[in-house]
Amino acid sequence: MKRRNFLKNSSAAAAGLISTSVIAAGDKKNRSEIDTAKTTQTTTPIVIATWDVSNATAKAWEVLRKGGVALDAVEQGVMVEEADVENQTVGKGGRPDREGRVTLDACIMDKDSNCGAVLCMQNISHPISVARKVMEDTPHVMLAGLGAEQFAYEKGFKKEDLLTEKSKKEWLEWKKTSKYQPVINIENHDTIGMLAIDKNGDIAGACTTSGMAYKISGRVGDSPIIGAGLFIDNQVGGATATGVGEEVVRTVGSFLIVELMRQGKTPQQACEEGVNRIIEKNRGKLNFQIGFIAVNKKGETGGYCIQPGFSYRTYNKDGHINTPSKSHIKA
Repeated sequence: MKRRNFLKNSSAAAAGLISTSVIAAGDKKNRSEIDTAKTTQTTTPIVIATWDVSNATAKAWEVLRKGGVALDAVEQGVMVEEADVENQTVGKGGRPDREGRVTLDACIMDKDSNCGAVLCMQNISHPISVARKVMEDTPHVMLAGLGAEQFAYEKGFKKEDLLTEKSKKEWLEWKKTSKYQPVINIENHDTIGMLAIDKNGDIAGACTTSGMAYKISGRVGDSPIIGAGLFIDNQVGGATATGVGEEVVRTVGSFLIVELMRQGKTPQQACEEGVNRIIEKNRGKLNFQIGFIAVNKKGETGGYCIQPGFSYRTYNKDGHINTPSKSHIKA
């Protein structure tokens, strides 16, 4: 993962509203107004995603820049990673389960709290788009397994072999020992979660993954679970997760972070508290990764993780930036 300093929002425009001569004179009232402007300045439209997925965030920003809605932005953004066979943790080319089957999970949520998800779905490259169809075309929130796959065919999605030669070779090599040992930040955790705010101030989110490599057949983590892997409240903000999904489910992590922002915490403070809740339940056994990102209604962002190595990428009018996340365990 590439590294860079944490993104700091510019307040030059707000400060420019106040005369520099007044500032120099030490007018406390105007200084207070400047401070308020700094804290209330919005940074929208904006897109933020787990990991350094620059092509995905660029696609989402293209939608936002042209005036598109947040829901379209997050769907089209994560589809970029789902189609990238070099990304072995999402979509086509994802690492299989122990039986050699690639199963995909995804969920999506819009500004009105509508949501859809697919779990343990095979043979479809874009689970995020099937999840959106579940949201928009059925009375349900989740479809799983063969039911999700059949629904996808009925909606016009094409059947594809998702197991690439690269992932197949690695799976066959793994079978020689069949030893399950997650590799932090690499093998099991690169779920793509994306959050966006559009020009109308509306928020949407998407989350997609091929799940843990060589998992037990049928295993589902947090990624397609609304409230765990992803949660949106259009009045407050949104959050999404990456890492060992079982731990995120146990704390309903993304919902927790949004609720903490509702109570007044910044996205950064909320992400840190979300990770700390997981740490409290795993004292002495922190040999895994969890990462959260969040955005509030003003477009302020935050991210935090257990292990060093996690990063997240943002795109707004100030630029396209990858940020190394602060972590509980230091490098």
